[in-house]
Amino acid sequence: MAMEKRNNSARRAVETKSSIDGIEEGLAMEERESLVEGSSPASGDRTHIGANQTNPDTAHSTVDAGDKKKEVPAGVITSTALMVLILLAVQNCSKNLLMRYVMKDQPKFLTSAAVLGSEFTKLSLSVGYILFVQHRSPQTIFRYLKEDMRNTMLLAVPASAYNLQMSLEYVALANLNAAAFSVLVQTKLIFTASFAAAVLRKRLRYAQVISLVLLTAGVMLCNYKGGSVDVDTNGNSTKGILATLGIALSSGFASVYTEKVIKGQGSTKRSVNIEDYGLAYTQVQLALMSLLTIGVYAIASDFAAIVRDGLFYNFTSAAFASVLMSALGGLIVASVLKYADSVLKGYATAMSVILTGLLSMVLFGTTLSVIYFMGIINVVMAVLLYNAKDLDRFVC
Repeated sequence: MAMEKRNNSARRAVETKSSIDGIEEGLAMEERESLVEGSSPASGDRTHIGANQTNPDTAHSTVDAGDKKKEVPAGVITSTALMVLILLAVQNCSKNLLMRYVMKDQPKFLTSAAVLGSEFTKLSLSVGYILFVQHRSPQTIFRYLKEDMRNTMLLAVPASAYNLQMSLEYVALANLNAAAFSVLVQTKLIFTASFAAAVLRKRLRYAQVISLVLLTAGVMLCNYKGGSVDVDTNGNSTKGILATLGIALSSGFASVYTEKVIKGQGSTKRSVNIEDYGLAYTQVQLALMSLLTIGVYAIASDFAAIVRDGLFYNFTSAAFASVLMSALGGLIVASVLKYADSVLKGYATAMSVILTGLLSMVLFGTTLSVIYFMGIINVVMAVLLYNAKDLDRFVC
């Protein structure tokens, strides 16, 4: 009897130790997962929309792989990140300048046709990448769309917002020069922050509030009629400003909607793992919804003109080039964002604003006064400050 009691006690002790070991192992696994989820996109993590949970095996291998790699000191920009920064800045700047060149003489063509052309080009390039680069069959595209039908339907809202932005860009750059547009469109930070605070209940840091005040002051200075930026005499400055503010409003809404509805549903509600397919499939998904929504708009508003004159009536070679640039720009930005964190994107935006202003002065003879440069300093500092980290560090 005494022997049986000793055996039972020993068994309970072993079970208790096993339970404690299991708890400790679970806590260690959670710690590894938090390390992976907290890593910066610039360091090469392969996160995706809706990926709120991490596979423990993947987390472990990622941490192990990170231990073997040479750590990059904080604040140091890698060569890949530098290439991304330059690419984003040049793409954004060149798109604004090319659109301004196309629209400065107020050409009479359908903006819905331009958006349709851009989205069809993006769709064709994405499908081509899947077929000829990834060497996958067309059936995989249909299977992906079928398996992720719920998310495809949800993308109709941000796709419509993106179409609206593209249409308004043509209106804005027909009435404002590229320098004024590149500054004024940065008000999307204000709308994004406002929507995030109201809808997502996000709290703003003191630095972000200060940056929004700086941004507002900078935009007012850059558009001050006392000599900040000369607006083209062929355009309507009020119409251009309202169109640009519409772009900023739409951008802020789309960002918050994506985070609230699409990202908020979590990976457990998605029936497809994006990592099994790739970014090109997501681009096909978004392009199809964009084509659907802009197609409905074109039929509703421009059907008579399309039947009478054709879809691409009055399109010049420069107009087709702007369509191609918009399509390529969307793909480039989507492809490189996994290497660019919010700070890096802020640098790229600041660079594009400065480049657009200077090149607009050289290419189009835009007059930039001292007040404009004072405003652009405010805007650049606001963009950098909004996403800044480690502000308590000493400069020297």
